[in-house]
Amino acid sequence: MTGLLRAWALGVLVALAGSGTLAAQELREVRLDDGRSYLIAFPPGVSDPPLILALHGGGGSPAQFARSSGLTEPALAAGFAVAYPAGTSRLDGPFLVWNALYCCGHAPGTGVDDLAFLDRVAADAAARFGLSDRVFVTGMSNGGMLAQTWAATRGPAHVAAVASVAGVMDLSRVRVAGPVPLLHIHGTADDMAPYAGGQGDSALTRTRHSAAEDGVAAFRAAWGRLSETQALIDPVEDGTRVVRRDGLRRDRPAVRLMTVEGGGHVWPGGRRARGEGATRDIDASAEVVAFFSLWRVP
Repeated sequence: MTGLLRAWALGVLVALAGSGTLAAQELREVRLDDGRSYLIAFPPGVSDPPLILALHGGGGSPAQFARSSGLTEPALAAGFAVAYPAGTSRLDGPFLVWNALYCCGHAPGTGVDDLAFLDRVAADAAARFGLSDRVFVTGMSNGGMLAQTWAATRGPAHVAAVASVAGVMDLSRVRVAGPVPLLHIHGTADDMAPYAGGQGDSALTRTRHSAAEDGVAAFRAAWGRLSETQALIDPVEDGTRVVRRDGLRRDRPAVRLMTVEGGGHVWPGGRRARGEGATRDIDASAEVVAFFSLWRVP
């Protein structure tokens, strides 16, 4: 556990300034009996809200991901509770990672069971705070890999929908257990987790990543026949554009791939999404919340 997390007492409230209708977003830390933790916030005036699990990238943290993604405000505004679980680090260091089977850092090598940890977080949040049984999961990079892995292995009985950004599960080891709605956002110029798969030129590990389109195809196969739509999103002249491809089931996107042409290894619209490869054509947090809202009812 990081020194930053240890500095927070159980139940501390972290105020994050908001720019919309919610003036502040309050994140409460919850520690489980095994010492691991998560931050959580609740939508005002909503009883039994569905829960979004939001997984930070490798080397990040719950507070960092909440700040950099900007996910909390649109999630609460749409009536979702949102929880940011904490990964683990070697020797209690500051860089938290997830065991997504083939990535990243110490977690796969030491066998950290992060799939069971997400099970515990979802169950604890539901029991502790009276949330609904609709659980959604999203993540960035290493967190996106774990989000896909958890959704694929747990299936639709436990996961209402998954949204991943710049991270694909290990397709050599993971099979999709059933039809789970998937949104995947990935840049074609990603040099950490390449869109076409393989090892990234700037990657910090030797992981050979699965290709974005192959990951989407794996989730799609669980749905059977779907109708197709495609749209081009390019409102801003920033050197990128987004191709959105949907596989529809009864007019809802069962699988949605948003290919950011020229996009890098970023959470679009986030605080760190600046410079080359940082598209301004979409906001990932808005896209995630909109997609999950479509599946709030089964």
